[in-house]
Amino acid sequence: MGATTATMVAILRGLESKNALAVAETLYQAGFRCLEVPLNSPQPFDSIEKIAKRAFPGLTVGSGTVLKSADVQRTQAAGGSLVVSPNCDAAVIGAALGLKMRVMPGFATATEMFQAIGAGATELKLFPAAPLGPDYLKALLAVLPRGVGILPVGGVTADDVDSWLAAGAAGFGFGSEIFKPSYSLAEITTRARKLIEALNAHKT
Repeated sequence: MGATTATMVAILRGLESKNALAVAETLYQAGFRCLEVPLNSPQPFDSIEKIAKRAFPGLTVGSGTVLKSADVQRTQAAGGSLVVSPNCDAAVIGAALGLKMRVMPGFATATEMFQAIGAGATELKLFPAAPLGPDYLKALLAVLPRGVGILPVGGVTADDVDSWLAAGAAGFGFGSEIFKPSYSLAEITTRARKLIEALNAHKT
């Protein structure tokens, strides 16, 4: 998977809505084009709405830790177009696809992977990725249908990016590696740029 086509999702767990625009602007300037606000963050729909209304060109924003189809609808109502889950729930996947939204259900086994694909998902979140490792992804790709991409999420660092891409990752989700409420905007910038540089350094 070439660096230019990989999806990089910044997971903004704990983001406060008062800081949403500043954090989004910082990540956008650093090169991120996909932001996820987990629903166990303070006032997540307010944050999504603020970012969506700012209308950064080419930026996708939406919700994470989505466990109910009702929250898919609330995400869209806030202006979000992305739904990310830690698990594979056919109702959540169906609700997102029915609203023409991007959906990234989580999975950890081949059975869950095919359940998500059967429900219509084409972008899958391998979670938690770090304990499983790139070789696990490589084994899954042997049976993965064409047109489906897998994004490792959970414990992936800048140092790991190259090995995951070499194994066939279609992108990544980064949580504490890129954002914590305690990080300054300068630290977020540094962390984001390091991840983008690791992505661009990968040789296809």
